[in-house]
Amino acid sequence: MKFTETKLKGAFVIELDKHSDDRGFFARSFCKNEFAEFGLNNDIVQINNSLSKHKGTLRGMHYQVFPKQEDKIIRCIKGAIYDVIIDLRKESETFLEWFGIELSEVNRKTLYVPKGFAHGYITLVDNTELFYLTTEYYSAEFEKGIRWDDPKFNIKWPIDINEISEKDTVHPFFNSEYHLNNKI
Repeated sequence: MKFTETKLKGAFVIELDKHSDDRGFFARSFCKNEFAEFGLNNDIVQINNSLSKHKGTLRGMHYQVFPKQEDKIIRCIKGAIYDVIIDLRKESETFLEWFGIELSEVNRKTLYVPKGFAHGYITLVDNTELFYLTTEYYSAEFEKGIRWDDPKFNIKWPIDINEISEKDTVHPFFNSEYHLNNKI
């Protein structure tokens, strides 16, 4: 695997190191040892699968706070998404900056999202499916969210939003007292 750190410290784009022949290719998409070499959490406790039926479906911006913060390893296995993360770590030099990348079944890129980041995405085609691993169990009690259209971040979504859950439409705009009152 090839690990490339994004402009947000601790967040990585991971690309496959393919071994190809006439039959196709073979590549590892996860290796506990290689993740450890880069100081990335490799203690996976949950694997999630999500399907969005329609292009323009937005999910986000979600994260969990202490003591249920989670690292995520995200891969699009069918279709394509524009994946966005926001650094919410107060001590970080990239605090409140965002990063976006296209993940697709064609490019087979993976995004490693560390604890302390909000995460969301928009589907770029119909019937898009994600497979992602987490280092903490889902906890509704410790889940928070930020509005996808918060002017503080001015995220440049590449297409119009056609579908979004009611839960995601009522996330508040960023407020450090609310969003950061628990250790991230």
